[in-house]
Amino acid sequence: MMAEVMKMREEEKKRSSLKNFFSKRWVFPAIYLASAALLISVIFWYQTAGQNTAEKPNLTEDSKELTGMNNDTVIEVNQSLENVSVPVKDENEVEYIKRFFDANASPDEQEAALIVDGNKYRTNMGIDIAMKDGSEFDVTAALSGKVTAVRNDSLLGNVVEVEHENGVKTIYQSVQDMQVKSGDAVKQGQVLATSGTSQLNKEAKNHLHFEIRKDNTALNPIDFFGQPFTALEDVDNEEVDTDKQEEAAGETEQNPAAGDSETQETDAEEDPQSPKMTDE
Repeated sequence: MMAEVMKMREEEKKRSSLKNFFSKRWVFPAIYLASAALLISVIFWYQTAGQNTAEKPNLTEDSKELTGMNNDTVIEVNQSLENVSVPVKDENEVEYIKRFFDANASPDEQEAALIVDGNKYRTNMGIDIAMKDGSEFDVTAALSGKVTAVRNDSLLGNVVEVEHENGVKTIYQSVQDMQVKSGDAVKQGQVLATSGTSQLNKEAKNHLHFEIRKDNTALNPIDFFGQPFTALEDVDNEEVDTDKQEEAAGETEQNPAAGDSETQETDAEEDPQSPKMTDE
C-alpha cells in the first residue's frame, strides 16, 4: 500500500514539472523557432540538390559532337568565338608576296595584284604568302571547320578547302604533303599541309595561295586577319562594288592593272601587245 502511494506521488511530481515547464513564456516561441529553422533547412537542401542536377551538361542534347580520325568524340568549337588567324605558325616569319586584287585600289596596287599567265593576266583572288627566307613552312587552319575537298589541280597545285559556318570557306592552294582528307574536322591552328608551288604562279616559287570566300564571293583575307569570325558572317555580298570592277576591266588596254576580279577578259587578238585578263 505504501509503495503505491509513493508511486502516485512521483507521477504527480512529473506532471507538475512538465506543466511548470510549458507554463514558461519562452518555451512555445523556442519551439516555433526551432521548427521554422528545420523547415528552412529542408527547403534550402531541396533547392540546392535541384540546381546541381540542372547544371550537369547534357552533351547529347545541348552540344554538337564530331568524330575525329581515331573515332574519338570531340566537341565542336564555337566558331563565333574565334578570330581569323594568318594560316601559318609564326606570322612574323612570312611576307605577303602578292596581294588581293582590289577594284578600289590604285592602278599600281592593282597591277601588283595581277598574275601573268601566258598571254593573259589573272586577278589575284586571295593572297600569296611565303617565308622571308624562301623556305617551306607549315600551312595551318585559319579557322576551325570541316575539310570539304583535297585535290590536285594541274594549274593551281594541290588544294585544300575548309568549310565553316554561314557560307564561309577558306581555300589553301599550292600546297604539298597534305595532312588531312575530305570529311575531317580540323581545329584552328592545326597543320593542314606544307607550302609548295603551282604551275600558275611559278614566279612565287615556294608559297601558299590563301583565299577566304563568303557565299563564293572572294574577300581580302588581310582585311579579316585578327578580326572575329562574326565579321565574316556580317559581310553583305551586295556591298562588293562590282560596277567598279567592271569599270576597271573596261579601262585602256595600255594599263594591265585594269582587270575585273570576276571573269572579264580582253581579247588579245584586238591588240597583240595586250594580254588577256581573268581571275585566278
